[in-house]
Amino acid sequence: MLKQKLDQKQVQKLILAPALQQAIKLLPLTNLELIEIIDAELAENPLLEEVPSGEPPGSTEIAIEMPVAEPNQDEESIIGEIEAEAKKLDSEDDTLWEEVLAHYLDDSPDQLDQEPKEIPPLENVLSQGPSLWDHLHWQASLTFFSEEEKAIATHIIGNINEDGYLLTPVEEIAADLGVEVEKVEALRQKIKSFDPIGSGSLNLKEMMLAQMEYLGINNEITRKIIEDYLPLLEKANYEELARELKISLAELKKHLEVLRQLDPAPGRKYSQEKVMYIVPDIIVTKEGDDYQIILNNEGLPKLRISNSYRQIMASSSRLNPEAYAYLKEKMKRALWFLKSLNQRERTVYRVAKAIIRRQKDFLERGIEYLRPLTLSEIAEEVGVHESTVGRVVANKYIQTPRGVFSLKYFFHKSLSGQNGEEISSLRIKEKIKKLIEGEDPNNPLSDIDLCAILARENIKIARRTVAKYRKKLQIPPSHVRKRKFLMERKK
Repeated sequence: MLKQKLDQKQVQKLILAPALQQAIKLLPLTNLELIEIIDAELAENPLLEEVPSGEPPGSTEIAIEMPVAEPNQDEESIIGEIEAEAKKLDSEDDTLWEEVLAHYLDDSPDQLDQEPKEIPPLENVLSQGPSLWDHLHWQASLTFFSEEEKAIATHIIGNINEDGYLLTPVEEIAADLGVEVEKVEALRQKIKSFDPIGSGSLNLKEMMLAQMEYLGINNEITRKIIEDYLPLLEKANYEELARELKISLAELKKHLEVLRQLDPAPGRKYSQEKVMYIVPDIIVTKEGDDYQIILNNEGLPKLRISNSYRQIMASSSRLNPEAYAYLKEKMKRALWFLKSLNQRERTVYRVAKAIIRRQKDFLERGIEYLRPLTLSEIAEEVGVHESTVGRVVANKYIQTPRGVFSLKYFFHKSLSGQNGEEISSLRIKEKIKKLIEGEDPNNPLSDIDLCAILARENIKIARRTVAKYRKKLQIPPSHVRKRKFLMERKK
């Protein structure tokens, strides 16, 4: 039998305060994303307002302070300050809010007085071009007119990947639509003649043959290479390929020049990917023997508590209790937001400073001196949790005298040298790349050769590790590099 009853029990829960939630939310944001958050907060909270461009700082401005080197202070203590101030606003003594405001509206030397910066003009703003699928659907609408043909064409085009290949077998499409396989195949052949040529091909061989036909290339040997010898071509095994075709290497080279006119992934020219213009979040400059860190707040609005609403709040405490309660709640939210912004700036600054301190040799001498570094090392130095450092380095870039880098660039696992020193994996990759660039093309370095050279330089790693790094650098094996070089030398 079911019956209702009341029970009491004690449990411990970890509850994130609103300010802590907000601080965590703001940490991984880029400047552009942060601007959107600030604009949304300005629209929602009447007590916050943006300082007009060019207006000198007044006694009521709350600017985002540039962090300075301070003793390590963790998030909990920062949030404690915010909550303490919020509790003051909840106090029965309404006169205490003036004291709280005075702390933030104080025109003290701590406030950063920066010249307003103009946002650079937007350039190269173009409308988005059609995707591969949009382009194919447009051509299909001008080619197929019956409802059945339109449905089949739509299904085929929907299963074409961004390179232009049909991912689903014709038989499966026919079964899904309940039509004959021959109908689906006939429409697929028509779609292959659409721009880009070969769209809807099932494999590389079919794609290249479709383009050959369109370009009017009727050479039988070139066609035979595509139909029968693509595996040898992919391995750059030119000598065996020439033997199979019973032609010289010089003649084979002519056919390979023809094949280079064909595009194995024609759909990529309709890719929606665009060049990403990076705006660094942190700027590092060298002054004397030290490096100065500046947070790039260009474009970020300066915020302040609205003086008008502050006066309304003062007069409404007795005349209109409801308005006062509303404004007091918005005041708490504004204080939380401003403190969270300040905490974000301070944390980013401290993490960046710790990274630069660890990687000073890299800035001075180059990649050969890049030190291995982990999130936990920086977290321990800064006095925050490892996940906080992970949020800080996400999606952020730093401009240094050696170029612009992602903050993640400085974090790499270490490998031990023969003398016990730690070596960055990125440094080893760069070493492998330079060794291959300087090799004798007639006698390229194998993975075993690279292992031996690195060992002589006190870098002891396994051959399979060298092979893994070489593949990540998109460098083919030594025998493939040699074959390609010998073919290039043929007249």
